[in-house]
Amino acid sequence: MGQLAILAASGALPVKLAQAHPQALIFGLKGVERAPSLKAIEHRFDQLGGLFDDLKAKGVDQIVFAGGMSRPQLDPTAFDPFMMALAPKLAAAFQQGDDALLRFIIAIFEDQGIKVVGAHDLLPALTASAGLIAGEMPQDPEQADIKVATSFLQHMAPLDVGQGVVVASGLCLGIETLQGTDALLGFVAQTPDHLRRSKGVFVKAPKAGQDLRVDMPAIGPQTIENVAKAGLSGLVIAAEKVLLLDRSAIEKAVEKHGLFLLAQDDL
Repeated sequence: MGQLAILAASGALPVKLAQAHPQALIFGLKGVERAPSLKAIEHRFDQLGGLFDDLKAKGVDQIVFAGGMSRPQLDPTAFDPFMMALAPKLAAAFQQGDDALLRFIIAIFEDQGIKVVGAHDLLPALTASAGLIAGEMPQDPEQADIKVATSFLQHMAPLDVGQGVVVASGLCLGIETLQGTDALLGFVAQTPDHLRRSKGVFVKAPKAGQDLRVDMPAIGPQTIENVAKAGLSGLVIAAEKVLLLDRSAIEKAVEKHGLFLLAQDDL
């Protein structure tokens, strides 16, 4: 491996990567939140030419995007020559879904000779192989709901909507959208009892064609707490395709609330 850089945003993942790869250089984008413990070399997104000049000067040939990052606000009056040349294609990418925009950004970096790698490539233990991770295996009613939820996700994939769905007794209680997992589970928690015939399950998996190097779904201990608050039986994730941030704490939370956490290959 050559010189690795971490483009850090919010959440625990950039911190974990920095701890596991202390030789990595930490970069950040101005205005993008990240952990206070990470001291980063900052650049502006609307002046990417400066970022690439700096990366190359420091010998960076691999970069990992880590953490939650919303679409950046751009100031066209601040564009450097690199961004001015890129602007028409970037504007077109912004009009498409997140997947298309991320693929475009990956292509920009790789056109500059910087390979984009995934967090799971650097820390394979962040994902789980197929099987029961914690709790007890879901019973037939939950298995039926898992199948229905999987079907929902497969049909949603072309629409670039979200990565999760909640199903109870074959009925959809909520779909993850731009607001994210926590918002979905908070919405489900407000479902009146008379609309629920069973607890239900939460199923999370990447969208078809999603580039997992920069946009792999993730769960953490707070996800488990929110699943419990939503009154669900447990959750299912795609094997090897969902990040588990602090696996030990996740497993403890699953056991504490009497839930199940299962990884499946067919998602």
